[in-house]
Amino acid sequence: MKYGIALFPSKQIQDFANSYRKRYDSHYALIPPHITLKNVFEADDIQAQTIIKTLRQIAAETDVIPLKITKFSSFYPVNNVIYLKVEPNETLQELYKKLHSGVLTDQSDYTFVPHITIGRNLSDAEYFDVFGRLKMQTVHFEETADRFHLLYQLEDGAWTVYETFLLGKDRE
Repeated sequence: MKYGIALFPSKQIQDFANSYRKRYDSHYALIPPHITLKNVFEADDIQAQTIIKTLRQIAAETDVIPLKITKFSSFYPVNNVIYLKVEPNETLQELYKKLHSGVLTDQSDYTFVPHITIGRNLSDAEYFDVFGRLKMQTVHFEETADRFHLLYQLEDGAWTVYETFLLGKDRE
């Protein structure tokens, strides 16, 4: 089965992102706005149970994560993806590292750039038009994330939550 690990922002941020995603993101119907913590990976049922135990331990050892979203940005010229920039912070970076070590070790194709995708698979003309308008907008959200999710992919390509992991060294 295909799995992934993501952090979902608040409804307020999801609604803001979706106001753009419904028009510009070809994956709009497949997954809600999210910050990808671990890209797609394959695991069988036995491996999944080991991974879940590891994720529980990681969550218990990780503080809640401050999220600060500050602007629209893009991955151009690598690809025509437009996203909401999530400012990196030590807690988020440390969680990412933990999710790529031990039983979860793999080689990522990209450097971790925390973001929420709002547009993908855009033609060059559409990319330049849309990003040209969006980069002038003021964006500012701040909140705290207290959980991340193990997702799995359904046969239709959509993603759904398999299990949620609450963060918190201080959680009782």
